[in-house]
Amino acid sequence: MSKNNDQPNFFTELKDELRQLWRTTQDEWHHLWADGRNKIRQLQDAKLDYVIIPLGGPMPERNEPPRSFIERQLPLPPPPMSLERLNGRLQKIADADNVKGVLFILRGLACGRATLQNIRQAILRLREAGKEVVVYTPYLDTRHYFVACAAGRIIAPPSAHFDVLGLRMEAMFLKDALKQIGVQADVVQISPYKTAGNMFSEAGITREQREQMTWLLDDMFDTLTAAMADGRQQTQAEFQALIDDAPLTIQETLDAGLIDDIAYEDELAYLLAEAKTAESAEGAENGEGETVEGVGDEEDDESPLDDLANRPTEDKRPKASLKEWRDAQGMLLEIPRRHTKKFVGVISLEGAITMGASQKPPVDLPIPLVGGATAGEATLLSLLRRAEGMSNMAALVFHVDSPGGSALASDLIGREIERLSQKMPVVVYMGNVAASGGYYVSAYGRTIMCQPVTITGSIGVIMMRLSTQGLYQKLRINQASVQRGEHAGLYSDPAPMSDEEREIFRKGIDDVYGKFKQVVADGRDLPYDKLDPICEGRVWTGRQALERQLVDGYGDFVDAIRKAAELAELPADDAHEISVVNL
Repeated sequence: MSKNNDQPNFFTELKDELRQLWRTTQDEWHHLWADGRNKIRQLQDAKLDYVIIPLGGPMPERNEPPRSFIERQLPLPPPPMSLERLNGRLQKIADADNVKGVLFILRGLACGRATLQNIRQAILRLREAGKEVVVYTPYLDTRHYFVACAAGRIIAPPSAHFDVLGLRMEAMFLKDALKQIGVQADVVQISPYKTAGNMFSEAGITREQREQMTWLLDDMFDTLTAAMADGRQQTQAEFQALIDDAPLTIQETLDAGLIDDIAYEDELAYLLAEAKTAESAEGAENGEGETVEGVGDEEDDESPLDDLANRPTEDKRPKASLKEWRDAQGMLLEIPRRHTKKFVGVISLEGAITMGASQKPPVDLPIPLVGGATAGEATLLSLLRRAEGMSNMAALVFHVDSPGGSALASDLIGREIERLSQKMPVVVYMGNVAASGGYYVSAYGRTIMCQPVTITGSIGVIMMRLSTQGLYQKLRINQASVQRGEHAGLYSDPAPMSDEEREIFRKGIDDVYGKFKQVVADGRDLPYDKLDPICEGRVWTGRQALERQLVDGYGDFVDAIRKAAELAELPADDAHEISVVNL
């Protein structure tokens, strides 16, 4: 017995040692090549002012899986810029001593508020590294301006308008409309604050729903306006007054200090060179000469942007050196780092939580819990059990972006998180929303991180059944059924819910709610009997959740990785790069 038990351990240890030897060899080669590239770039005096990075679209958290051979042969659009790719590029720019900063071109951002905070955090991290950040955007609405205010300088075209008009939440109620066609929604909920079914069961907004929408909107508005005001060196009251005066013309926007310059995109190289020329003149007065870098002649035909630095012109004014990433990356000086011996694994749960395998349809439908990506428990359990068996994985970052879904699936996934967290640090990183089942699967994480405007909580249970009997009667459809078992039609009966059935459903959701609260009590180390005031279906922003001990702190994905490395006691100094693997 002893011999048989020792053999797997021996081979496992040998495999780990060989893997580490290979990683060490790779690091050594990486250091040598990086040193060589740096010397060549220094001899070439490779310098540039700004790297151009366009941002737009949905901005997913992680990179898409590599495309198959067949997919690469098809004329598919390029994958969207992810926060993973953005942070990787910004880290390389922060490392490079031969680049001044970044010029972000913001167009068509279509992501949630927590994702916008993540972009802001990436920009602020770059500025903390000593780099200048400039934002050019034709859109001055709330979404784009919130991101832009993290930069040191904002430029907009003459045709833009300041359209930061505030926040608005709306709710639609279909009870009376459904009644017209003979359909009735029977909803059993844990409390009036679990409002997911109100759209179908109510004719108008309830007191509890209005109260909840109010506290969410107040906190979001306070968070967003405080950040934007701080970015423009204004008081929050001053900035909110400007919002009330909006929309503003571009000149009014400039006069109010909401932007720094007015220019078209083709004028950016000249505009950014003016500041550089002024700095050079000031340096010359102090005996410090500086030469304005010229513009290269390379073109990027595949780029979504026109190459701002390479347009043909007879203008002899000084121009800043602007290059897009594909041209700039080969010029940047590097700081080679050694990878940590063990890695931090990443598992993402995105979309409605369901039983079965995860699915990602090609087209997302704008209907809650219908269409779009689904997070299947079978897929998640397989990934989590695979992670459990990886001896070279030091910690897990569990990325959750889900409004909830199946209580059964959530419980099964949550159980695996509980088991895994007893063996290694599990850091839960919440995206734009981690509510209801999305919170259930998060509760057992050793540390839970989110952004102040992440939507979370909704710790409660709801059940809904649509009655279509009236619709059948209007359409002259006659239905007959035969059943064995008193409650065989419990989930499919087209008739309105009876008192007995309602009591059965009430008993079921009370049981699930009790389990849900126990998971929160155990996972968050909170007294079970005092949970109702922060549960009962109430939805919170991340900031409100932190006040109620439902989360542990704020941060983006980079912060979550650093926290996981800290808990796993991995080296996180500037000489090391934390190894991260998407599972």
